[in-house]
Parts: sequence; structure tokens; C-alpha cells
Amino acid sequence: MSSRQVRGVRRMTCWTAALALTLGLAACSTDEDPEPTSPRTTSAAPSQPREVELTFGVWGSDDEIAAYESTVAQFNAISEESNVRIVAFPNREALVKALRTGARETPDVYMLDRQDLVWAHDDDLNIPIGELLDERGVEFGDRYSRSALEAFGLDRELQCMPYGISPTVMYYNTDLVDFDRMAELGLDVPSAARTKWTFAQFEEAANFASRKRRGTKGVHVPPTLLGLAPFVYSGGPLFDDETDPTSLALNDDDSREALAESLRVLRDPTLTLSDAQLARRTALDWFKAGKVAMIPGDRSLVPELRRVRGLDFDVIPMPVLESPATVGDITGLCVSTTARSVPEAADFVVHALSTESVREVTRAGYLAPANQEVALSEDFLQPGRQPEHAGAFNTSVRALQIPPLLDVWGELEAAVNPILRELFTVPVVDDIGDYTERIDEASRAVLDPESVEESPTEEPSGSPTE
Repeated sequence: MSSRQVRGVRRMTCWTAALALTLGLAACSTDEDPEPTSPRTTSAAPSQPREVELTFGVWGSDDEIAAYESTVAQFNAISEESNVRIVAFPNREALVKALRTGARETPDVYMLDRQDLVWAHDDDLNIPIGELLDERGVEFGDRYSRSALEAFGLDRELQCMPYGISPTVMYYNTDLVDFDRMAELGLDVPSAARTKWTFAQFEEAANFASRKRRGTKGVHVPPTLLGLAPFVYSGGPLFDDETDPTSLALNDDDSREALAESLRVLRDPTLTLSDAQLARRTALDWFKAGKVAMIPGDRSLVPELRRVRGLDFDVIPMPVLESPATVGDITGLCVSTTARSVPEAADFVVHALSTESVREVTRAGYLAPANQEVALSEDFLQPGRQPEHAGAFNTSVRALQIPPLLDVWGELEAAVNPILRELFTVPVVDDIGDYTERIDEASRAVLDPESVEESPTEEPSGSPTE
């Protein structure tokens, strides 16, 4: 493997004994990036001076930050050794920019998206957290899934503790996709539990919701690698190897067939938004306006959609071609290598991971908690509020496909997304294999550049050999 590959992709290949021992699992029962130089900082003033002042780096909306502040205030009220203040960023990109540019000191404890784990680890920004939690007697039991824990495994150690796990589901407007009315008309609809539906049922819903007279369209899925990943994964592999990929696998027979079947609906101009419409508004804005019936998204959309007057919406897992599959965001809590006090930072992580603290943040509506006890509680499901079938998020966690750890996601998307967009915009796709071959080849130049041979330069005939 090349040195670039070593840097580019790392993944824990198995549940090792060392990691299991560290976690104590062996005995378990079961827009533009804002300037990063001026994030909001808040603190709960201690009643008396503390020996250690810690910072907690987070991102999110005002409501989310307020929930984190409550968690911090509770810790400060009981801690005799340290005081924590929040360093708040508006979004993940702002925090990442601050860390990568060195514009700010790394917070003692900080949130990290899994897609940023490789570079953060390679830049020596975090301390493996498994042993720190083990020393504090933290037992996870059934509260965290193995997949969530493995997602933050790197170099056979748990680097950060899973905090949020938010799978992509399908949001739908219940006025445009009226399953009861569809059933009365004899159309194929999912069961009342809304735990699963076929791609044929999804297509039926898209057709039902598309009405030229009302100016409504059935669905919009972005023509990107991550946008199409749930559909591809439902039929075949996305990468040629889920541990050490050298290429995408869209030209695999099963993957190509799944992509072709998906595009039959997703690129249909009678069912999806046009480029002209997307130039005027985003797909989310069209959904809020009641003009597009279905869009994929994660849990963070819920509070925003609840605020839209007159919008009735629900969620359902992504449609199934062959087997349930989706992708999503996984966030963790990490301890910095430059923490003012590693023991005190670890103590705060234990507090932030407690069921009571996670419940507090979950009630704001944005977080899909990795803590399964909270995910199954009313704090997350919030009965009586939209979406009615919030359990779809939990169902979808079981279908979550966790791609390889890459530090070249941006380069990979830049290489393949233009070709994927062609698949959505060309009038006729004569042979999808031509496109999937191009996509896989473009990905290989990013994932395994040393294997891409440059064409030899031919010397002109008659040129001297010396």
C-alpha cells in the first residue's frame, strides 16, 4: 500500500481483543465557512476558583448550544476541580476550519464528525478515549451498538466516543403522499408501521404526488455520491473494498443495476425538480413550500420543518431495492492531546455521555443519540409531535452502511460528482455502463493514484536515441 493510501484510508478491520478490553465489552451483557476566529464562548461562573479551566468545542443552532450549556452548567455545579466553558461554532465546517488552520487552540474536549477522524488523528489532535473511560468504570452494555463504536475505531483503539448517529431517511409531505388515500385507490403502499417500503412503493408515491396542475413534484435526491449511496448500497457495494478501497464499485453488476433502477425514477423530469427550479430555490425550500413531496435528510431537519406553518410531514426509512441500506452522520466526543488536564477532560466526557445529559440535548430535537436507551425514549421519539414515525431513525440505524475511513472525501466527490450529474441531465442514457466505468476510473485516480498509469510520451520518429 502506498503512503498516500495509508494516510487516505484507515479502518478497524475487526473487533479486536485489545479494543474490547479497553472498552470493557468482553463482559458486557449486551453556506460559506464562517471565520473560525470568533466562535461564541460561554461559561458558568464557578462559586469559587477551580484548578482547571476547560473548553468544550461544539457546533449547532442556538437551541442546540443552549442544551450543551445546560449540560456544562450541571457539570460545573458538581465538579470541585474544573470549570468548563463552551466554544460554540455555527456548523461543523467552521470548527474543522479552526482546527485545521490552527486559528484557535484545540478545545480540551470537542465534537468530531467521523469523516474528520483520519486527519484529526494524523494531526495528533486527540487522545484515544477507550482506556480513559475504562479507568472510570464506564460500561456501555446495550446502550451503544457495535457499529457505532467501531465507527470511531482507528489503529485498533477507540479514538472518540460515539455521541450522535443520524441516518439518512426519507422525509415526505403527508398531504402530497397520502398513503391512506393511495390504499383506497388500490395502490401499493407500505404498512402502517412505516418501518420499511420497497422501491416500487417509493415510485408509486412519487407518481401519486407529482401533479402538473398543482405544480408539485414527487421527489428530489441530489445527484451526488452521498445522495445516491443509499440506493447503491441497497443493491450492491459502493466501494471495491470496504476496508482498503482502491476504487468505487458502481460498475459492479449489482451496483450498476441498483443505480440504473434508481435513476429511472430520480432523473425522471416529470417526477423531480428541474435545474431551473433548483436555481430559484433549494430542494429543502421547495419541500417547505409544499411543492416537492419527498427529500432525503437526517434528524437535524426536524426542528426546522416543525417551524414551517401548515407543513405536515413524516419520515420513513430509505426505499429498499434488495436490502435495507442508508448512510448518515456519526459524531463523537474527543479529548485533545493538548488538554489542560486529561483526567478532568475525561471526567467531563463521562458526564456529557451520561443518559441524563444526553436526554437534555436530545430534547432540543436535533440530535439522534448514539445512546440507544435515549434513542428509544420519549425524549427522542417525542410522541404527539411531528414526525409521527420518528422510530424510522432507529430502524435506519440498523441499516446504516459505514463507509471506509477516508481523508480524501472532498477530492473523491469532486472527481465523481460531475459525472453523476451528467447521468441526471443528459436527455438519454444509452448505456449506463459507460458512465459507471468513468466514475470508477475517476475514483481510482483519487483512492489509488499510483495505480493509474500515465500514457507514455512517444518520441517522434527519427529522433536521436542519445
